Amino acid sequence: MKTITLLTGLLMTATALASHADEIKRVALPNSNFPISLAVSVPAQTELLFVSGLLADLHDPKASKDSFAAYGDTATQTTSIINKLKGVLESQGLGLGDVIQLRVFLVGDPAKGGKLDFAGLQEGYTPFFGSSAQPNKPARTAIQVVALPLPGGLVEIEAVAARKK
Repeated sequence: MKTITLLTGLLMTATALASHADEIKRVALPNSNFPISLAVSVPAQTELLFVSGLLADLHDPKASKDSFAAYGDTATQTTSIINKLKGVLESQGLGLGDVIQLRVFLVGDPAKGGKLDFAGLQEGYTPFFGSSAQPNKPARTAIQVVALPLPGGLVEIEAVAARKK
């Protein structure tokens, strides 16, 4: 009986999240399959959740904690951060499909001559947004910054998610 109740609760939650995601209007980039939206609008009766900038978890515990090797390359850090974001959202009854905006801060990668690794960002990002498993695309900004608060950090991501009140 508990299993049936749990499954029913999960199904109702998934249905509620899926139906809310449909209320958010996403404007696609013209003539593009790039995994971001040109613009996103939300209904007036919407609660917004602002998620502070998230940094990557330790990737290689054998590496010096203040090195880039400790946290991985841009793709690895992006994947780590989006998985962490997914956990934050789930703790609030939301999912990645409810994200309406992302701000990505990238440090120039020493391995790339000090330039931001946009291809690495995309590699870590695209499995989570605009895919067949999760087709919703947030509006997104990606900028290069001089440094992040995490020595060895190449990526920081902050998010805004929305849900019906």
